[in-house]
Amino acid sequence: MPEICRFLGIVIYMYFNDHSPPHFHAEYGSNEILVNINTLEIMEGNFPRRAKNLVMEWAMEHREELRQNWERAANRKQLHRIEPLT
Repeated sequence: MPEICRFLGIVIYMYFNDHSPPHFHAEYGSNEILVNINTLEIMEGNFPRRAKNLVMEWAMEHREELRQNWERAANRKQLHRIEPLT
């Protein structure tokens, strides 16, 4: 699972050739969520509120880069690192 970003104890990654809809995975401690890139809805899992808010803020800032990485992953191309939340 290629890591594409890490900030404040949160790790963001994508799997190659993963199922639709386009999404990314986020881990924080023992918690994991799957987030739909297009709607930014949590598809699965749960995070503490503060960590969830940070992930959503980051995803809003980098939605286009997430979409591009999704396409790259679907085509089994190397994923690009995305800047952490500033």
